[in-house]
Amino acid sequence: MTSTKPAGQQASRQAAKAALPPRKHVLDLDDFSPEEISQILGTADVLSEVLSRPISKVPTLRGKTVLTFFLEPSTRTRASFERAAKALSADTINLSGTESSAKKGESLIDTARTMQAMGADIIIMRHSMSGAPYLLAQHTNLSVINAGDGWHAHPSQALLDLYTIREKFKKIAGLKVVIVGDVLHSRVARSNIWGLRKMGADVVLSSPPTLLPEEVLEAYAGELPGRLMTEPNLDAAVEGADVVMALRIQKERLAADGAMNLRDYILAYQVNEERMHRAKPTAMLMHPGPMNEGVEVSHVLAYSDRSLIETQVKNGVAVRMALLYRLVGASEVSA
Repeated sequence: MTSTKPAGQQASRQAAKAALPPRKHVLDLDDFSPEEISQILGTADVLSEVLSRPISKVPTLRGKTVLTFFLEPSTRTRASFERAAKALSADTINLSGTESSAKKGESLIDTARTMQAMGADIIIMRHSMSGAPYLLAQHTNLSVINAGDGWHAHPSQALLDLYTIREKFKKIAGLKVVIVGDVLHSRVARSNIWGLRKMGADVVLSSPPTLLPEEVLEAYAGELPGRLMTEPNLDAAVEGADVVMALRIQKERLAADGAMNLRDYILAYQVNEERMHRAKPTAMLMHPGPMNEGVEVSHVLAYSDRSLIETQVKNGVAVRMALLYRLVGASEVSA
């Protein structure tokens, strides 16, 4: 039978159906294989088509309950996961730190077990403490998705970044990706280092020395397809880059550090038009948000045709749908 579907979409459907072991949790990308990452991206390709329909909904998670439990502020991640769950027809419950009994002293585990007793299937959690989602994964029967824990990990952001890069460049392997800024405190950078290197990209970290200590680099030692390098001089780092990914700078940390003030940081590490000219002509800017315009990224560049920032937000819904689909393990996405 001759198919009328585009070749790229057919390839994505085949990738989405590839047999892989079931997955219970999404805590970071360190335990994802390149094949599993490719499958997630392929599934997101298929599901992004669903989002373009007049009625952008499929019944994949009908009868499932997805709980978002955010104990830190979030706009993009929380809304994106809720949109993703509803597009898959899941029932959703949203809890925040101020609304839950955690405010009255109830433990994290007890709150999660209460929601489990009410029938929740998947909990999507953000917490200021690194490792908190791992605690729930160990002490409940819920599937846990880490939506950001302390400085440690933010796997769904890294996957949507990988998806956006692949969508733009039609590949990830062999690209040079420069991650700029506060690597020390960035869970986005940590998960992206795993994901990009596993998919064959070379990663260059460019940061003030105080925001990139040796112990951070030691955590990523080991053989992976992509290389990990550092270059504290941003002008040198962006030479020949395909992607420049700026991280949010936390102004209060610069002030507390005392070694560099905000003006010095902007001069040395702001990604602007002049610096992007040192990268490849096809190079693109990325930023996980929220963005301090005029600090880590210049105003003009942030809204130029070299920016993928809005595309990252848009792609987040399809990628998070793919993650939910992966955990539920449905055999087929309704087309």
